[in-house]
Amino acid sequence: MNVDVVVAGAGPVGLLLAAELSLAGVSVAVMERLTEQNQALKAGGISGRSTQLLARRGLAARIAEESAKYGDGFASFARERTAADGRGQARFGGHFAGLLLNTESSLEIPPPTVLPQQALERLLGAWVAELGVPVLTGHEVTGLTQNADDVTVHVRTGDGAKTIRCAYLVGCDGGRSTVRKLAGFAFPGTDPLTTGYQAVLTLDPAVPLPTGWHVTGRGLYAHGPKPGRILTVEFAGPPADRDAPVTRAELQDALRRVSDTDVVVTAVESAARFTDNTRQAATYRMGRVLLAGDAAHVHPPFGGQGLNTGLQDAANLGWKLAATVRGWAPDGLLDSYTAERHPVAERVLENTRAQIAIMRPDPHSRAMRALFARLLEADVTLTDLLGARLQGLDIRYDVGAWTHPLTGRYLPDLPGLAEAARPVLADRTGSAEVRAVADGWIDRVDLCRLPETPGVTALLLRPDGYVAWAAYGTPDTASLREALSTWFGKPR
Repeated sequence: MNVDVVVAGAGPVGLLLAAELSLAGVSVAVMERLTEQNQALKAGGISGRSTQLLARRGLAARIAEESAKYGDGFASFARERTAADGRGQARFGGHFAGLLLNTESSLEIPPPTVLPQQALERLLGAWVAELGVPVLTGHEVTGLTQNADDVTVHVRTGDGAKTIRCAYLVGCDGGRSTVRKLAGFAFPGTDPLTTGYQAVLTLDPAVPLPTGWHVTGRGLYAHGPKPGRILTVEFAGPPADRDAPVTRAELQDALRRVSDTDVVVTAVESAARFTDNTRQAATYRMGRVLLAGDAAHVHPPFGGQGLNTGLQDAANLGWKLAATVRGWAPDGLLDSYTAERHPVAERVLENTRAQIAIMRPDPHSRAMRALFARLLEADVTLTDLLGARLQGLDIRYDVGAWTHPLTGRYLPDLPGLAEAARPVLADRTGSAEVRAVADGWIDRVDLCRLPETPGVTALLLRPDGYVAWAAYGTPDTASLREALSTWFGKPR
């Protein structure tokens, strides 16, 4: 079996990357070690930005239908939390170390979508199957060799060993990535201080457990939005065996310690351990091997930032890798994946470390937490800035000279541009000069009319939804030509 790209890992990140490559005309196969879906409790939803990203690929109706099965509990939980803070008109913008971010300003925070990670994985799996991408379960990557021209991937299956040749290999195989280790990526970071649990439990109603986030003498715990969904964090070091099955007694003991109650766990629907092990690959590319998602960066699961960061990794990498495989990528395009996405994950690692710092039960950390909470209550600007950071709304890529406020930023969904899987040059002026320039890239860039949008008359949109170039008035065709060459290669 020879393909252009092998993706290791059939989680949401690997599946989205495979879809992006397939849509761009690249042959791809997904290798998944497991034979059945991992049911360990993971992220409970995706951010508004990730929802917008998937909507651009025509998945909005599917996501809405699937999310409707889970969303009522979250909506009532958010209303309860904002009302409890005396800010009933505020919008729930997530949390920072359990401190609720109730935004009241004009900051546009697209609402999150309640969608368990396993449900998202099934949805993306069905889409990838429709695209004709093979997802081979029970296929474990065990070795790789690369040279200047290709990668040889060694795979163990239930039917014996296989060897697959591809132009590129991408590790989307999680925080303990085999691909990362085999390729020799450096993975520096900080060792864990905590043991945490996420679980969905059945609790004895005779011993009620308050909902919301609660700091205690041993750490903190959260209960909700779904009844019985809990999270605990304790600062007694990492678990002795992170891979051992999580038992009902273990969860009950942890929840009793951290909540200082006699809560009784009668059943466990799903559960997982986690720590605050926080690391990031020094680069996301070594030759023909690349990393995305948890294979490239790991951190504690506060706010579901890992899943959303990984989905955005896949969107950023997909079109660049496809352009490289198809031969029209300009010099340095594939390396811009690391250049753009590494700083984003670096900020995620920074904020999760900061959250751990104000979760600790020592007096100094609790004093910092109290001060930080007062600052959030007093300054809505700070709340908005933090909410934007946690949801990836503050990203601005360096796409060249920033002559327009939209350049480098994500484009809000506009009619006609909401499902653009290819680069798009959108022009409202009807300029013959713009059409003449666009003709040189018409084999890989679509030309369309820009809907009336305040402050912009033309723009160049990348497939990941970020603006590479924009104009206020009469478009400057020289800068347009430069942007087209920088991001989409030489004219035909």
